[in-house]
Amino acid sequence: MLREGDLLWTPDAARLEQAELTRFMRWLATERNLHFADYEALRAWSVASLEEFWIAIVEFFDIRFSAPYTSVLEQREMPGARWFPGARLNFAEHMLRRARTGAPALHYAGEAVPLQAITWDTLIEQVTRLSARLREFGVQPGDRVVSFMPNIPQTAVAFLAAASIGAIWSSCSTDFGVRSVLDRFQQIAPKVFFCVDGYRYGGKDFDRRREAADIIAALPSLTHVVHLRLVDRDAAPPVSTAFDWDTLLAAPASGPLQFEQVPFDHPLWVVYSSGTTGLPKALVHGHGGITLELHKGLGLHCNLRPGSVMFFYTTSGWIMWNLLLGALLTGASAVIYDGNPASPDIDVLWRLASETGATLFGASPTYVAMMQKNGVVPRERYDYPALEGILLSGSPVTPESMQWLYAHVKSDLWVTSQSGGTDICAGFVTGATILPVHAGEIQVRGLGIDVQAFNDAGESIVDEVGELVVCQPMPSMPLYFWHDPDMQRYRESYFGEFPGTWRHGDFFKVNARGGCYIQGRSDSTLNRYGVRIGTAEIYRTVETVEGVADSLIVNLDLAGGRFFMPMFIRLAPGYTLDDALVSRINRALREQCSPRHVPDRIYAVDAVPYTLTGKKLEVPVRKILMGFDIAKSVSRDAMMNPAALDYFIDFAREQRDYRLGE
Repeated sequence: MLREGDLLWTPDAARLEQAELTRFMRWLATERNLHFADYEALRAWSVASLEEFWIAIVEFFDIRFSAPYTSVLEQREMPGARWFPGARLNFAEHMLRRARTGAPALHYAGEAVPLQAITWDTLIEQVTRLSARLREFGVQPGDRVVSFMPNIPQTAVAFLAAASIGAIWSSCSTDFGVRSVLDRFQQIAPKVFFCVDGYRYGGKDFDRRREAADIIAALPSLTHVVHLRLVDRDAAPPVSTAFDWDTLLAAPASGPLQFEQVPFDHPLWVVYSSGTTGLPKALVHGHGGITLELHKGLGLHCNLRPGSVMFFYTTSGWIMWNLLLGALLTGASAVIYDGNPASPDIDVLWRLASETGATLFGASPTYVAMMQKNGVVPRERYDYPALEGILLSGSPVTPESMQWLYAHVKSDLWVTSQSGGTDICAGFVTGATILPVHAGEIQVRGLGIDVQAFNDAGESIVDEVGELVVCQPMPSMPLYFWHDPDMQRYRESYFGEFPGTWRHGDFFKVNARGGCYIQGRSDSTLNRYGVRIGTAEIYRTVETVEGVADSLIVNLDLAGGRFFMPMFIRLAPGYTLDDALVSRINRALREQCSPRHVPDRIYAVDAVPYTLTGKKLEVPVRKILMGFDIAKSVSRDAMMNPAALDYFIDFAREQRDYRLGE
């Protein structure tokens, strides 16, 4: 029987030799006379010698500053750390500088679009033309340029064109509702708005011109709208004054692409918290911090290099879109797919991974679980001679899902589960191709990231579950939140629990060898009889019980020190929630976890509510069941399946009549 922590894979001599981490360690030995016996020794140095480590990243990756820095870290404090003052650079310039003539920069396919390649030459030409048009629009450094477009090459072109000027980018995918988009874009008062006529998902076309028109009408700061006909070549634009994408890019630019040189901490993009519990936080990242972090994370931890091919299934509204495009920094190409991950065929992503020669394939653990339940066996239909690794991100991964990848995709495979956040555009805990893979375990803490697990007293702990904290600054931490001039909301979000230490809000454990486990959001943690329980371990157990398709659990604190812990399950077809199934669920939790993991009651639901990025809405559901105002607890526009919330609203109303748990 597979157990958490069981050894699944060990790199051979060839893998060790070609690893970017190996190359970095040899460079440190040659250039710095620094010798490390293993990864943990390297990581310990990277956090003990923070400034020296980040200078090494700058030099190893040849990150180019057009003006020199006066110091590496001017203030070693959080928040308020200031990195590389004086330095100037441009993120888009670094994205395009490793271009290889004639080679693919992007591979692209959609549900109704056959696989095609966009070469580096074509990408640079389109960015050059659009950048020239944006300058003609009067766009200057610091202006906001926003997108209501899907995950297509044109969205990448628009982003790179904006970044080349020093404009600030922000994106919402086309499946966002109007209110959800406005909650984000109204905060930052954009100048230019990119949109499409519609998109295709699950074999159906969705016209989004009405939504685009409503968004435009509510953004008085806009001076220009650019419309792309994606679904219907004859579609009228959402507003009569919109510029046509194809027309804008038809005329060549008058000169080569110009990259505005901006300060290290000049804003690059604004990204947002999930927006499930109020107005989304508008997080601002800088050109310099993102340039450094993505080189380190994608190069050293994901092993991308010139000629690599990265494929991650994402939308343009998820931080993984930013990371996927970041593959270009390393000279790798990126594979983007627009559509349902199971349409037109359930294994379409695996086919694309084979056809594009992907070296790194990425998706969420939820996607892998769907493959498992549908009996998909990619290795029986496709060949993967180039595939080196699988990147799983978005939620905790089970040991069984990792084992499934070895059994059904490729036996010689580096499987990396990573966890970070939109907040830092990076992984706190990540992968290392030079180390073995253990079932259900994230391999390492990231280089240059002082990640620890803290107990309630703020003490660092090992082999125990605690709060994930970061004890020293990172270059890619948000510069600030938009409209938060005194940084009060910033401090409350990350530094309220442990002043001077970043508390991320994840339940976290690191073992003695450095392996890591994320066990759900700490603010959705279940506290039973003084023992803190992460929801991930409950889901892993319950969702292997025959008859259970999905589940959600919350813990409700009641008056008088009481609590009530209900579980909600979506039944597999053909099953009912009878005493026998309840008994199987409770027995599995009692035997595989502990008696404290057993819920007080189990209820059947038609659907478990999810965010647009595939995370269960544990905290909003808990707030609703506790009687919080629904409008302040969750935004339906930020949900994948808004109707799933209705059950919990009715449940809360009915249960309050006789007091929860009695």
